Amino acid sequence: MGLSRAVGRLLGVRSELVPADQAGTDHVAAGTDALVVGGGIAGMSAAIVLAERGVRVTVLERAAQLGGRLASWPETLDDGTVQPVDHGFHAFFRQYYNWRAILRRADPALRMLHPVDGYPVWSARWPTEEFGRLPTTPPLSLLALLLRSPSLRLRELRTMDRQAALQLLAYHPDRTYAELDRRTAADLLDSLRLPDRARAMLFEVFSHSFFNHERDMSAAELVANFHFYFLGNPEGLGFDAPDLDYDTAIWQPLLEQLRRHGGRVVTGDEARTITPRRANGWQVRCASGAAHTARYVVLAVDPPALRTLLTDSPRLAESAPTLADQIDGLGVGPPYAVARLWLGGDVAPDRPVFSGVSRQPTLDSVTLYHRLEQQARRWAQRSRGAVLELHAYACPEQTPAEVLAERMRTELAALWPEVADLPVVRTQARVQAQAPAFAPGAAASRPGVTTDADGLFLAGDGIGTDLPSALMERAAVTGILAANHILRREGAATEPLRTIRRYGLLAHRSGE
Repeated sequence: MGLSRAVGRLLGVRSELVPADQAGTDHVAAGTDALVVGGGIAGMSAAIVLAERGVRVTVLERAAQLGGRLASWPETLDDGTVQPVDHGFHAFFRQYYNWRAILRRADPALRMLHPVDGYPVWSARWPTEEFGRLPTTPPLSLLALLLRSPSLRLRELRTMDRQAALQLLAYHPDRTYAELDRRTAADLLDSLRLPDRARAMLFEVFSHSFFNHERDMSAAELVANFHFYFLGNPEGLGFDAPDLDYDTAIWQPLLEQLRRHGGRVVTGDEARTITPRRANGWQVRCASGAAHTARYVVLAVDPPALRTLLTDSPRLAESAPTLADQIDGLGVGPPYAVARLWLGGDVAPDRPVFSGVSRQPTLDSVTLYHRLEQQARRWAQRSRGAVLELHAYACPEQTPAEVLAERMRTELAALWPEVADLPVVRTQARVQAQAPAFAPGAAASRPGVTTDADGLFLAGDGIGTDLPSALMERAAVTGILAANHILRREGAATEPLRTIRRYGLLAHRSGE
């Protein structure tokens, strides 16, 4: 065991098992059925766990392909080449224990995932900051960052507000939200009294990656995410990514796993209304007119779709007033933009596969897909080009995708000058607003997995849970929790979950 992990284990920085309920049966009674609305991470996680335990599952997905915000689809270039595109690069962090447990159903050794080396942050004003290659476990990871960071010298620590800084190390799932949820993330960062460079390079890049502006994001959510990604997990900031498109690497194998256990998927048909039946259960009617019925329903859709479903399902709203109030207050984050660029030349050979970007007006990250993904690599080798993906995590309202794509390319050229001279062969750009908002003061009314509608559960990365998690892992966790509630109701054993340390390093010392 390395020094970092040894120190971390002495301080209790290790993963924790949330054990399964073993008192139940291995499988549910014959005839138990469930509808899962949404075929992304949350929905497929719920569906696979349920199907494995004998529940007759139908997944309803409005898009033509599975995946939600992790979907991919083919794009035909002018040269006739078919290239996969997706909703944006996703880092598969190593503390995504439950999402990885779902992926292992189809790929037990996780051969689909490959390490992405380094985690640099670029700025037009300051030298690059490297978040990769740190010790894996706090507090050594934090100490190493402070010692080597060009953005924060030890002498500058004297100017920080120590009490405010300790809040980052004292995450508590109840007290942190009680004390900080009504403050904004921007206000918390202001209170740290950091040098501007340290704030930009060490904190703002991180906070932007949750698809919310700091001025509109809860300070408690920021602390919770720092805990999950950096200050409370034993895996460090290392992450992996597939070297094939998401559909090939993830969704088709998981679809086969679901089908092996009797589950089925209906794509290209949007769920429009949900109605309680007179007997136990629910009816979901789709855009095609098809009606599906089941005893249980898991709604695993993005916030805009969830609000639309409830608005268009008055009988559901009447039967579940608490859920109706919660969904009515569920916010949607600002638009995010993704631009895939096929270029007629390559960037410098030492450019990293993935980079964060600080303080550019639009650009937040860049990924070199031709150095990551097999299909893009083959196109780049044949054409002597490059395939880049540019991402804006929280961009201006009502700005066309093509405008944002050109702004991001121009901003990247300010950081990587060679980009300005590379001809653009093709651009595929889009803007969407589907990510959850984490507004100040919203935690108390955020919907959780269970609802006041009998047999109806929620899942997704905007759904509340007391298990430390975010983004893809939050989606998987809530999907498994929804499945567990159904299994428990049917007298079956539940699925175990694994989580990082639930409390910050100083949580107990600060009044626990």
